[in-house]
Amino acid sequence: MPREKGRKVVASNKKARHDYAILDTYEAGMALTGTEVKSLRAGRASLVDAFAQERDGEIYLHAMHIPEYAQGTWTNHEPRRTRKLLLNRIEIDRLLGKLKESGLTLVPLQVYFSDGWAKVEIGLARGKKSYDKRQDLAKRDAAKEIARAVGRRGKGMAE
Repeated sequence: MPREKGRKVVASNKKARHDYAILDTYEAGMALTGTEVKSLRAGRASLVDAFAQERDGEIYLHAMHIPEYAQGTWTNHEPRRTRKLLLNRIEIDRLLGKLKESGLTLVPLQVYFSDGWAKVEIGLARGKKSYDKRQDLAKRDAAKEIARAVGRRGKGMAE
Protein backbone atom coordinates (compact mmCIF):
# COMPACT_ATOMS: atom_id res chain seq x y z
CA MET A 1 0.00 0.00 0.00
CA PRO A 2 1.50 3.40 -0.95
CA ARG A 3 2.35 5.83 1.81
CA GLU A 4 -0.06 8.74 2.41
CA LYS A 5 0.99 12.15 1.11
CA GLY A 6 -0.01 15.59 2.26
CA ARG A 7 -1.70 16.81 5.41
CA LYS A 8 -5.01 15.48 6.77
CA VAL A 9 -6.40 17.48 9.71
CA VAL A 10 -8.09 15.34 12.37
CA ALA A 11 -8.97 17.97 15.02
CA SER A 12 -8.39 21.67 15.54
CA ASN A 13 -8.69 23.86 18.61
CA LYS A 14 -10.60 26.92 17.37
CA LYS A 15 -11.08 28.29 20.86
CA ALA A 16 -7.32 28.47 21.43
CA ARG A 17 -6.86 31.30 18.91
CA HIS A 18 -9.76 33.13 20.53
CA ASP A 19 -8.51 32.76 24.10
CA TYR A 20 -4.76 33.10 23.47
CA ALA A 21 -2.37 35.25 21.47
CA ILE A 22 -0.19 32.69 19.67
CA LEU A 23 3.43 33.86 19.65
CA ASP A 24 5.12 30.88 18.01
CA THR A 25 4.12 27.43 16.69
CA TYR A 26 5.92 24.09 16.72
CA GLU A 27 5.20 20.75 15.05
CA ALA A 28 5.67 17.71 17.27
CA GLY A 29 5.15 14.00 16.85
CA MET A 30 3.20 12.03 19.43
CA ALA A 31 4.00 8.72 21.14
CA LEU A 32 0.77 6.78 20.48
CA THR A 33 -0.48 3.22 20.80
CA GLY A 34 -1.96 1.30 17.86
CA THR A 35 -5.59 1.79 18.82
CA GLU A 36 -5.02 5.54 19.28
CA VAL A 37 -3.68 5.81 15.73
CA LYS A 38 -6.64 3.85 14.37
CA SER A 39 -9.08 6.08 16.24
CA LEU A 40 -7.30 9.20 14.91
CA ARG A 41 -7.41 7.85 11.35
CA ALA A 42 -11.18 7.52 11.79
CA GLY A 43 -11.19 11.29 12.48
CA ARG A 44 -12.04 11.06 16.17
CA ALA A 45 -10.23 13.37 18.60
CA SER A 46 -10.89 16.45 20.72
CA LEU A 47 -8.49 19.18 21.85
CA VAL A 48 -10.96 20.88 24.20
CA ASP A 49 -9.23 21.57 27.55
CA ALA A 50 -5.95 20.04 26.28
CA PHE A 51 -2.61 21.58 27.24
CA ALA A 52 1.09 20.76 27.08
CA GLN A 53 3.42 20.82 30.06
CA GLU A 54 7.06 20.09 30.88
CA ARG A 55 7.98 17.16 33.13
CA ASP A 56 11.48 15.74 33.65
CA GLY A 57 12.90 17.70 30.72
CA GLU A 58 10.26 16.39 28.28
CA ILE A 59 7.03 17.90 26.94
CA TYR A 60 3.76 16.01 27.55
CA LEU A 61 0.26 16.58 26.19
CA HIS A 62 -2.45 16.38 28.87
CA ALA A 63 -6.26 16.01 28.62
CA MET A 64 -6.43 15.40 24.86
CA HIS A 65 -9.38 13.07 24.22
CA ILE A 66 -8.98 10.24 21.72
CA PRO A 67 -12.00 7.94 22.11
CA GLU A 68 -11.48 4.20 22.40
CA TYR A 69 -11.24 2.35 19.09
CA ALA A 70 -14.57 0.63 18.36
CA GLN A 71 -13.00 -2.65 17.15
CA GLY A 72 -10.37 -2.61 19.91
CA THR A 73 -10.20 -5.40 22.46
CA TRP A 74 -8.47 -5.51 25.84
CA THR A 75 -5.55 -3.68 24.16
CA ASN A 76 -7.62 -0.49 23.91
CA HIS A 77 -6.12 2.74 25.25
CA GLU A 78 -7.33 5.10 27.94
CA PRO A 79 -9.08 8.08 26.23
CA ARG A 80 -7.50 10.96 28.21
CA ARG A 81 -4.07 9.58 29.00
CA THR A 82 -0.96 11.76 29.04
CA ARG A 83 0.97 11.52 25.76
CA LYS A 84 4.63 12.33 25.21
CA LEU A 85 5.43 14.84 22.47
CA LEU A 86 8.39 14.07 20.24
CA LEU A 87 10.56 17.13 19.72
CA ASN A 88 14.27 17.70 19.11
CA ARG A 89 16.32 18.46 22.23
CA ILE A 90 17.14 21.93 20.82
CA GLU A 91 13.42 22.69 20.38
CA ILE A 92 12.62 21.44 23.89
CA ASP A 93 15.37 23.58 25.42
CA ARG A 94 14.18 26.64 23.46
CA LEU A 95 10.58 26.05 24.56
CA LEU A 96 11.53 25.55 28.20
CA GLY A 97 13.54 28.79 28.13
CA LYS A 98 10.55 30.70 26.77
CA LEU A 99 8.13 29.04 29.22
CA LYS A 100 10.15 30.46 32.12
CA GLU A 101 8.67 33.87 31.17
CA SER A 102 5.54 34.59 33.15
CA GLY A 103 2.18 34.19 31.50
CA LEU A 104 3.28 31.86 28.68
CA THR A 105 1.80 28.41 28.12
CA LEU A 106 1.78 25.64 25.50
CA VAL A 107 -1.57 25.07 23.78
CA PRO A 108 -2.29 22.38 21.14
CA LEU A 109 -3.74 23.98 18.02
CA GLN A 110 -4.22 21.06 15.61
CA VAL A 111 -3.84 17.30 15.35
CA TYR A 112 -3.17 16.00 11.86
CA PHE A 113 -1.45 13.36 9.77
CA SER A 114 1.56 14.60 7.83
CA ASP A 115 2.75 12.04 5.25
CA GLY A 116 1.19 9.27 7.35
CA TRP A 117 2.66 10.37 10.71
CA ALA A 118 0.44 11.66 13.52
CA LYS A 119 1.52 15.20 14.45
CA VAL A 120 0.31 17.94 16.77
CA GLU A 121 0.85 21.65 16.24
CA ILE A 122 1.50 23.35 19.57
CA GLY A 123 1.57 27.08 20.08
CA LEU A 124 3.51 29.13 22.58
CA ALA A 125 0.71 31.38 23.81
CA ARG A 126 -0.12 34.23 26.14
CA GLY A 127 -3.67 34.52 27.50
CA LYS A 128 -5.83 37.33 26.15
CA LYS A 129 -7.81 39.69 28.32
CA SER A 130 -11.54 40.02 27.69
CA TYR A 131 -11.15 43.44 26.06
CA ASP A 132 -8.59 41.99 23.62
CA LYS A 133 -11.12 39.33 22.62
CA ARG A 134 -13.79 42.01 22.04
CA GLN A 135 -11.38 44.02 19.88
CA ASP A 136 -10.60 40.95 17.78
CA LEU A 137 -14.31 40.26 17.29
CA ALA A 138 -14.92 43.90 16.29
CA LYS A 139 -12.06 43.78 13.76
CA ARG A 140 -13.39 40.57 12.26
CA ASP A 141 -16.93 41.96 11.98
CA ALA A 142 -15.61 45.15 10.36
CA ALA A 143 -13.62 43.12 7.83
CA LYS A 144 -16.74 41.07 6.96
CA GLU A 145 -18.78 44.26 6.49
CA ILE A 146 -16.12 45.75 4.21
CA ALA A 147 -16.03 42.55 2.15
CA ARG A 148 -19.82 42.63 1.81
CA ALA A 149 -19.78 46.26 0.69
CA VAL A 150 -17.05 45.58 -1.87
CA GLY A 151 -19.02 42.58 -3.13
CA ARG A 152 -22.21 44.61 -3.51
CA ARG A 153 -20.37 47.41 -5.28
CA GLY A 154 -18.79 44.87 -7.67
CA LYS A 155 -22.26 43.57 -8.55
CA GLY A 156 -23.57 47.08 -9.19
CA MET A 157 -25.76 47.16 -6.11
CA ALA A 158 -24.37 50.36 -4.58
CA GLU A 159 -26.01 51.52 -1.38
